[in-house]
Amino acid sequence: MSKKFVETQKNIRGKALYYDENGCGVVEQGKMKIPVPFLLKDEVADLFVVKQGKYFTSRIDKLIETSNDRVKPKCEYYTSCGGCQLMHMSYDAQLKFKTKYVKGLYKGYKVEDTIGMDDPYAYRNKMISTFKFDKKIKSGFYKLYSHDVVSIKKCLVQDDLADPIMETIRQLANQYKLKVFNEDKKSGFLRHVLIRTGHYSREVLVVLVVADRVFPGKGQFIKALVKRHPEIKTIIQNVNKRQTSVVLGEEEHILYGSGTIKDQLMGLTFNISSKSFYQINPVQTEKLYGLAIEMADLKEKDLVIDTYSGIGTISLIAAKKANKVFGVEINKAAIKNAIKNAKINKISNVQFVEGDAGKIMVQMAKERVPVTTVFMDPPRSGSDEKFLSSIVKLKPKKVIYISCNPATQKRDVDYLLKRGYELERIVPVDMFSHTNHVESVCKLKLKK
Repeated sequence: MSKKFVETQKNIRGKALYYDENGCGVVEQGKMKIPVPFLLKDEVADLFVVKQGKYFTSRIDKLIETSNDRVKPKCEYYTSCGGCQLMHMSYDAQLKFKTKYVKGLYKGYKVEDTIGMDDPYAYRNKMISTFKFDKKIKSGFYKLYSHDVVSIKKCLVQDDLADPIMETIRQLANQYKLKVFNEDKKSGFLRHVLIRTGHYSREVLVVLVVADRVFPGKGQFIKALVKRHPEIKTIIQNVNKRQTSVVLGEEEHILYGSGTIKDQLMGLTFNISSKSFYQINPVQTEKLYGLAIEMADLKEKDLVIDTYSGIGTISLIAAKKANKVFGVEINKAAIKNAIKNAKINKISNVQFVEGDAGKIMVQMAKERVPVTTVFMDPPRSGSDEKFLSSIVKLKPKKVIYISCNPATQKRDVDYLLKRGYELERIVPVDMFSHTNHVESVCKLKLKK
């Protein structure tokens, strides 16, 4: 690091005046605004600060005054693992932080309080663990903003079924002397493990992400794993040879079971594969989707489009109240999965269409199809203007927008507000307890 751009300052004493969007306490020193991880609002601390150009990295050297909102994190890996950012903050304070963050984006609008969890632990139905070799094979999660793997044996926010299975996989990997993939040398075999658990079904899907098709001792490895954990219903070998941070490769081989597991959501059954988009927190998902359906206020005559429909979760839930639902998804595998889910649940008033939702809505607008409601649940990056303009052309009476990134949601909402819609309701939902992430669902209504 060049000395020209780095200025190190020790023993700066400061008070956190507010939080940034990541939940860091912000200390102001003159014109400097320094975000400090693990520092709570109104706390005073001695800080170690490194300045690089306009940016700062900082850590607490010594806490001088502590907040009543501070709690001792239950996780022994908390400060080294990058998975959670707010476990030092009481849960009530976490919810208030998330509400205030969304309110800051939606200034001038009423934002309801964040809907929290009764028990904000063991909620994640999906875990991705990465391997490393340190005298023996270990596994864990990446340190925040790095590719250093923190060895972890128990994660408090993962489903309780996941950690024992991961422990067995580590033991078997060492027993069969499998080699860990080395990113620098571009050699080795084991890369990651993805474990998905059915919250209600208690079925488990395991994906072994490896760098080669040839799996040494594959038969015995799989036999031993399933014997120890009969809750595992399917095991997949995912081959990822690319030099990439993307976990899953394109090539997959089913080593055991059908390749999918089942779980229940709002009274419906869903088939879930390794690459299915399925919400991480099943308890909060029922609250989130229930809220979205409530906002939509669907009637028997309503015609609905579920854009970004994935495996059909929202589509099938909406179909129980609406006349007809079109689920649109660009991913071919997700469409096949959605069609299968419709058959499993014996729902016939839903049609899944593979394609670009924006183009399909434009065509529907030309044909004057009387769509009343659009559901949208895009990725973190939100939607683009081309997609949003197709909603404007279609003119549905209601748009229900679910987002895992309220900042991009607000940007998209602003576009619709300038083009004939008004914002009726905004509710944050805590889908990712102990992290700085928050989900948000809002209802937009076409002006009369």
